[in-house]
Amino acid sequence: MSDARCTVTGETSPVRKIIHIDMDAFYASVEQRDNPELRGKPVAVGGSAERGVVAAASYEARKFGVRSAMPSVTAKRQCPDLIFVRPRFEVYKAISRQIREIFAEHTPIIEPLSLDEAYLDVTENLQGIPLARDVALRIREKIKAETGLNASAGISYNKFLAKLASDHRKPNGQFVISPEMGPAFVEALPVGKFHGIGPATSAKMNALGIFTGRDMRNQTLEFMNANFGKAGAYYYWISRGVDERPVRANRIRKSIGAETTFQADLDEFDALVAALKPLVDKVWRHCEATGNRGRTVTLKIKFADFEIITRSRSAPTPVAGRDDLERLTCGLLEVEMPLPKRVRLLGVSLSALQDGDDPEPQLTFGI
Repeated sequence: MSDARCTVTGETSPVRKIIHIDMDAFYASVEQRDNPELRGKPVAVGGSAERGVVAAASYEARKFGVRSAMPSVTAKRQCPDLIFVRPRFEVYKAISRQIREIFAEHTPIIEPLSLDEAYLDVTENLQGIPLARDVALRIREKIKAETGLNASAGISYNKFLAKLASDHRKPNGQFVISPEMGPAFVEALPVGKFHGIGPATSAKMNALGIFTGRDMRNQTLEFMNANFGKAGAYYYWISRGVDERPVRANRIRKSIGAETTFQADLDEFDALVAALKPLVDKVWRHCEATGNRGRTVTLKIKFADFEIITRSRSAPTPVAGRDDLERLTCGLLEVEMPLPKRVRLLGVSLSALQDGDDPEPQLTFGI
């Protein structure tokens, strides 16, 4: 990308050079790298048991529709030859640190999103390479040379478009969306392809007659705010190829949470505990994927009459394991028993997060 300047909101500002690096089928690729017998075969990282979930799928498995977060029984049904491999998160974390060291050779402005994904601001890169696409190419080449793994890259003038671009030439490719291309590239995109727009929001947009970036761009800011709240302004601007969010070095989420609404209200302790377990699993999977750990566990209870209560407990050091998280969560529920009303929804969250590279002493909980 050149050093051109663009007008975004009435002010002229230098065009940033943002790279989004995304490792290709990271966990599964590591397993195929380390076990030659898995190469070229459909592989799923995760548990094969009845309640197991796919954490990652190789490209051979994706051809059958297998994807992350899919129940293992569904994945096996779609791909009978699927090979399940237990995750090795310590190995993935070590490789992720190795990759981040490669990033740091080019810029200190690195925003990790997970173990296998990050934004880099290379507007002023440490190697003095004029073009961002050449920086991305050099990073990808060194990742391949040092780890044997493939990475894809998206290069653009903001984070939103860089993320879109990295998906455009996967696997093992890269794509540039220049300032001249940006607005037109977004116009033709289905709203379901916009990063940050999930199935529910996509369906709501479709119901309002918004199917593409062009449709969204035709709406007023007032209309978007009225229908989508705080996110309305963000949608309004990205439909114009505008995203002014900076790349934030050392970005850490403040909390991780999961919740579920029951088809029928519950009040029995055993049934509520059973409902909490998949939520604990989901929160802990995110902890493993990001390398983050937290000290404060919060239980959210929404009763049948929609009254909500929350109960929290903080530990002096980060929660060290999934079983500890479940023990803390169930302990918070046990204190509230018997509940005064039937329960419509349960939620679990972990906050006071810190990077997983910090020491993680084992905890003993007395509940």
